[in-house]
Amino acid sequence: MALHEGPTKADERSLSVNPFYGDADPVSGMTEAPPKHRLPDGPTPPSTAYQLVHDELMLDGNSRLNLATFVTTWMEPQAGLLMAECRDKNMIDKDEYPRTAELERRCVAMLADLWNAPDPSAVVGCSTTGSSEACMLAGMALKRRWSKRTTDPAARPNLVMGVNVQVCWEKFCTFWEVEARLVPMEGERFHLDPQAAADLCDENTIGVVGILGSTFDGSYEPIAELCAALDALQERTGLDVPVHVDGASGAMIAPFLDEDLVWDFRLARVASINTSGHKYGLVYPGVGWALWRDKDALPEELVFRVNYLGGDMPTFALNFSRPGAQVVAQYYTFLRLGRSGYRAVQRSTRDVARELADRVEALGDFRLLTRGDQLPVFALTTAPGVESYDVFDVSRRLREHGWLVPAYTFPPNREDLSVLRIVCRNGFSADLAELFLDDLTRLLPELRRQPHPQTRDKGAATGFHH
Repeated sequence: MALHEGPTKADERSLSVNPFYGDADPVSGMTEAPPKHRLPDGPTPPSTAYQLVHDELMLDGNSRLNLATFVTTWMEPQAGLLMAECRDKNMIDKDEYPRTAELERRCVAMLADLWNAPDPSAVVGCSTTGSSEACMLAGMALKRRWSKRTTDPAARPNLVMGVNVQVCWEKFCTFWEVEARLVPMEGERFHLDPQAAADLCDENTIGVVGILGSTFDGSYEPIAELCAALDALQERTGLDVPVHVDGASGAMIAPFLDEDLVWDFRLARVASINTSGHKYGLVYPGVGWALWRDKDALPEELVFRVNYLGGDMPTFALNFSRPGAQVVAQYYTFLRLGRSGYRAVQRSTRDVARELADRVEALGDFRLLTRGDQLPVFALTTAPGVESYDVFDVSRRLREHGWLVPAYTFPPNREDLSVLRIVCRNGFSADLAELFLDDLTRLLPELRRQPHPQTRDKGAATGFHH
C-alpha cells in the first residue's frame, strides 16, 4: 500500500459544505462543516457525509476509460448484487460461512482442470487478494523447498526472472531476503530469454519465474522453452530448478484462445501458477488465485490449520480478514460464462486490441512493438522521423480527453525505449475504441506542430508502470 504522511499546518481547513446539504436547516449544514484531517467532534448527517465524499470522488478518472489498468472495470448487475450480499462475510471464518468456503474450493478445482493438472484432485490452491499476494505465497513455497534441501547455512537463495517482471516480485525478493537475478531485455526481445535464465541458475536458485503476459508489452514468455532449457541444465549439472508461472493475465486468456500453447501443468517442471481473478478473470478487484501442482510443491510447514465445522481446514495466506464477495463473484463468473462464454469474451477483447493496433499503426506516427495477439494489450512508440513530440506528450494530451494511457521507459538494457501501452478489457468495446482513435487522430496535427517534445522529466511524466 502507498505510504502517506500527515497533513501540514497549512492544509487544516474544514471541508466546504453546500447550504443545500442541511436536511432541515440549510444554515446548520454550513456551520457543521467537518474538518479534513481529524475526526469531527460530532456526527455528520448521512446525506451530508455521502455528498461530501461523492463530490470529491468526481475528480477521479473514469475507470472505463482507463487503458492503463488490467483490472476489471465492468461486471453484470447480478454480480454486483451478489457481491453486495456477501461483502459482510469474512473469508477466514470458514465455519461461519461454509458455503462461501465451498465456492472457493470449487474455483480452485475449476482452475486445476483449466490449467491441465495431471491429477486435479492432488492440486493445492487458495484464493488471495490478488496476484501480488499469490506471487508472495508462491515465492515463499519455492524458498522453503530450497531451504529444506540446502546444507550450507551461509548460502543465500536467488530467484531468476526477466527484468520485465511485475514489481511484486521485486518486493518478494526484498521482503524475504532473496537475491533477484534479472535477465535483461536485448534488442527487440522484451522479456526473458530461456537460455539466459538457465545460465543464471545455480545450487542456490529457488526457482525461475516465467510471465504469461508481460505488463510491459503484453507478450507471453516462452514457458515451454524455459522448461526445456532447465531440463537440459539438470541433465548437465543435476540442478533441479522449479518454475513458477505468473499468469496474472495470460492464465485466463491462453486456455481459451491459445489452447495449443503448452505453458501450464502439462509441463512437469511447472510447480505453481497464479492468476488475477480481477484481471481477465473478469471480477472486480481484488481476488487472485495460487495453485500448486501437488502437496510436495507446497511445504506442509507453511500451511496453517483452522477448525472448520469441527474438522481441519488448511489455509495459506498473508492476509487474514477479507470479504468473501470477490470469491463469490469469481464463482458466479465461472458459472455464468463457462468455457465457451469465456472464449467469446476474450476473443472479442483480443479482436478489439488487434483492430485498434492496426488502425493506430496506419496513422503513420507510431511503431508497434506488439499487436495485441497474445494478451489483448499492445505497446507502441513513436515512428522513426517523429521528433516534434514523444509518447509522454501523447499520454498527457489523451488525459485531457479522459483517456488514461501509460507512457514509460523500458528497463535495462532498453532504457532508450519509451512506449505507450494500451490495455483492452471486457467493456472496452469496438465503439469505445473508435472514440479513442478519433481523439488520438484529432490530437496529432497539433502535436506535429510542436517545435520539440514537451517532456522535461520522463520519470515524473506518468505514474503508470504496470
